[in-house]
Amino acid sequence: MVTTLIRFLVPGTSNRFRCGGLSVELQTARLVSGLCATEVVTYRQRQLDSPFLDDCLKAEKPDPGVLWIVSWGFDVPGLIRRLRGHRVAYHAHSSGYGFSLPPNVPVLAVSRNTLGYWGARAPRNSLHLLPNALDEAWLKRGARGSTELRPIDVLVQARKCSPYVLNQLVPALRSSGLIVEVQTGWVEDLVDLFNQSTVYIYDSAEYWRSRGVSEGFGLPPLEALASGCVVFSSFNHALSDYANPGFTTHQIGCSSLVFDQQRIISAVNAPQQWSADPFAIDRLLDDCSEKILISRWKTSLTNLDALNALQMDGHPYLKTIPGWRLRLRDWLGRVATVVNRLPVWPASSKRKGA
Repeated sequence: MVTTLIRFLVPGTSNRFRCGGLSVELQTARLVSGLCATEVVTYRQRQLDSPFLDDCLKAEKPDPGVLWIVSWGFDVPGLIRRLRGHRVAYHAHSSGYGFSLPPNVPVLAVSRNTLGYWGARAPRNSLHLLPNALDEAWLKRGARGSTELRPIDVLVQARKCSPYVLNQLVPALRSSGLIVEVQTGWVEDLVDLFNQSTVYIYDSAEYWRSRGVSEGFGLPPLEALASGCVVFSSFNHALSDYANPGFTTHQIGCSSLVFDQQRIISAVNAPQQWSADPFAIDRLLDDCSEKILISRWKTSLTNLDALNALQMDGHPYLKTIPGWRLRLRDWLGRVATVVNRLPVWPASSKRKGA
């Protein structure tokens, strides 16, 4: 059956829940609405402008034409249980939460890093790659190719940034005479801020390691590239999807504080020598455009509808073998190999007098 409605589940849409994951879900709901009807449904906070999950489940029976999208990390297992009998797909941002998925729940991964995680953990589930889209403002207003002198030498966003950058590198750069802007609060026009910056620093590896999950996508370095900044970044998790050390981006925290300091000063003084190849950046940004994301969603929905039709006809889903069973099977195989190498047991000697 063709999908007629997609419902994106989020805990709420107020400032209390503001984060990158919420922005992505709201943006995706808006974009996918061009393919079929979409709704944003909340499940923690009741809001006048959105349906509430409990109300929907009480008032409606499961409808094969309705696809529910879950995405909120640790809430995913509980939401899947509550939606038993309904069509559900997991819009996977960060990975590493440790839960497993039922075989009938497709994975819509926002990065190759997350796709690889679920490709290993749930290889029999339906897997899809749907990278997040850059907001059109970055593509239209980003100052790529501009050679004008920028008033900010180095831009750092404090959120998710490592203590190393904030407490060691930033003071060292300032002592070298560079103008370093550390953004800590709300900025009305981020595109303008990035357009005014020569170098952008992003170092989130320690932040995500401390939380035990991965960087789901990592939009800020892409936004900086779209703005013509020279990007120094960590390469953890999904950042490695598009980070090409020494070409598109440069490693931050590269073995030595002095080495970081020297390279950043050089990039500020001669950004053209440190900037990524413009054709490579154009290809990268085009792949993260809203147009491409809509096309990917269209293809994935076609495949999900085909799978749903087979399931309704009674065809079972393939199941992923649990890890403990794979390890047991491997251990038994190794034991059998050792046993088979043993010499044949000698025949019992005949009893005397037999």
